[in-house]
Amino acid sequence: MRVYDLHTHSTASDGVLAPSALIRRAKNRSVDTLALTDHDTVGGIAEARPAAAAESIRLVAGVEISVSWQEHLIHVIGLGIDETDNGLLRGLDSLRHRRDDRAEQMAVRLKKASIPSALEGARRYQTTDILSRTHFARYLVEIGRVDSVDEAFKQFLNAGTPGHVPMQWATLAEAIIWITDAGGHAVVAHPGRYKIDETLLYRFLEAFVESGGIGIEVVCSNLKPDQINRFAGIARKYGLKASAGSDFHSPRSNRELGRLAPLPENVVPVWQDRDW
Repeated sequence: MRVYDLHTHSTASDGVLAPSALIRRAKNRSVDTLALTDHDTVGGIAEARPAAAAESIRLVAGVEISVSWQEHLIHVIGLGIDETDNGLLRGLDSLRHRRDDRAEQMAVRLKKASIPSALEGARRYQTTDILSRTHFARYLVEIGRVDSVDEAFKQFLNAGTPGHVPMQWATLAEAIIWITDAGGHAVVAHPGRYKIDETLLYRFLEAFVESGGIGIEVVCSNLKPDQINRFAGIARKYGLKASAGSDFHSPRSNRELGRLAPLPENVVPVWQDRDW
């Protein structure tokens, strides 16, 4: 039985392991098939490919795209993409520029909250052209303003806190077009984490399916059995295929590679009939 983990991050975005190190850890964690799905970038895939071949791991080229939908940030994963597709690359480049603008605004707001040099501090953790809120969070931990990355988000970076900057990301239709035109499959990431009620979630899923989305993460880190069963039911309701991913960022996190419950038997796996 293969072990799939179709949602992971590397230093190409806001993970702490280089793509090749991520692959080696996946091998040690008995993961057979791994998708590298960095935030709004495919920059780590070139390094991950030879590492995956050396470790006999099936690598699924992926990406996690930031989407604005009715004033909510939703993440949509693309699996099995062609990472060289020009349309996808142009779309992701536009999001990178928006991230850079947001980072400058965040630094200004954090300075007003008596946290100077936040932009310079965040950039010390940046290893590629993607500058994320997680890099700011790590700087806040470094200077002792909080004890953890999660606490940094809660106190300084999430909506309603001093460093929060509202963003307009890709539209849902744009993200799915970028993914599908690059030969990939669009999947809703960690649906249990969004602060939307059930009615709004269903409305989003209707729009997602209408736009060409085909999957939803039924299994992800820290979900309880009743939550897994709930999302399995939602997958069946909307005719969506079921995915599984840890959302791994760091060995120090509780979202460990491959530490996932099995998919329920009454769903169709997103990898069914795929060569991954």
